[in-house]
Amino acid sequence: MAAATMKGPAVEDVVVTFEDQQKINKFARNTSRMGELKNEIESKKKTLQNLQDASDELMMLDDDSLLVPYQIGGVFIGHSQEETQEMLEAAKVGVCHLAPVLILSFLKG
Repeated sequence: MAAATMKGPAVEDVVVTFEDQQKINKFARNTSRMGELKNEIESKKKTLQNLQDASDELMMLDDDSLLVPYQIGGVFIGHSQEETQEMLEAAKVGVCHLAPVLILSFLKG
């Protein structure tokens, strides 16, 4: 069998003005940035869920005298359950306040 060839209308040269190219470039930058922000927001959601899970587990502990290891940077430091709970709540607030900042940075850009 012979290969079938498709004949269509001839491709015309498309003229793109400078303004059109600028709009195309802006759209591409915004699309790329939006993808980055979506990934960052998903990461923050996972972090928030992990903090919530840790907070829930901490509430289930029976012994209040135990020191709970809490990671600060690359080091784990033992804190009381109350101090650790406060630190977890502060971290959750920090993550929640970051989402609007990410959105605003996209809108300004």
